Amino acid sequence: MAIWDKVKQGIDKAGKAAQDVFDEGKLRLDAYRAREQADKAAEALGYALFRAAAAGGELAPDARERLMAALRAQDAEARRLETVLANARAANGTSAEDASSSAVPAAPVQQAAPPTDA
Repeated sequence: MAIWDKVKQGIDKAGKAAQDVFDEGKLRLDAYRAREQADKAAEALGYALFRAAAAGGELAPDARERLMAALRAQDAEARRLETVLANARAANGTSAEDASSSAVPAAPVQQAAPPTDA
């Protein structure tokens, strides 16, 4: 029966690893969406400031505060989720480089040729 115990332990370990990967993927998606929302809030603030300046005035203080509060809230949520994700990666023994290298390969860096004295 010892072999069946080892098989069961292996299956349990594989199941836990799969669940950890799934949970980390969900956290990555949530963090991405939160950062996207923060970017949209920053964009809305920027457009409002631009339009007010283009019209020759300033953005109304209540509108500015409302847009800045939305940006603060979205940015805080994105940072919170990014921290939770970093902690989950640390607990699972993976790093941000491991996760990013498995998702999208980095583009090669082009170096300029050294100057010549001709």
